[in-house]
Amino acid sequence: QVQLVESGGGLVHAGDSLRLSCAASGRTSMSDQMGWFRQAPGKEREFVVAITWTGIISTYADSVKGRFTVSRDTAANMVYLQMDSLKPDDTAVYYCANRPVLVNHWAYWGQGTQVTVSS
Repeated sequence: QVQLVESGGGLVHAGDSLRLSCAASGRTSMSDQMGWFRQAPGKEREFVVAITWTGIISTYADSVKGRFTVSRDTAANMVYLQMDSLKPDDTAVYYCANRPVLVNHWAYWGQGTQVTVSS
């Protein structure tokens, strides 16, 4: 079992920055992927980016490329999503997820953190 807790969401203005955090606990391995997803009202959940505990980063979603940066602190079991130049279209609930290397699907999810960007 893996437990994930997101934090860092809030209400900001367009152009501002936020850093989301995801605290992971439980049985994770270095090859697991940790992913960030988001879901805006009335829309399907969207993949944002993923990173392994070894630091391998996936391709970012086109909608966030150049503005968002994923990172991890392996010692602290933390994953971060630095979000710069925020836009109203970034408004969504942001989720952290874990994909165990031997399971190969996103098996564990956090409860989500709300990000609201006003124009």
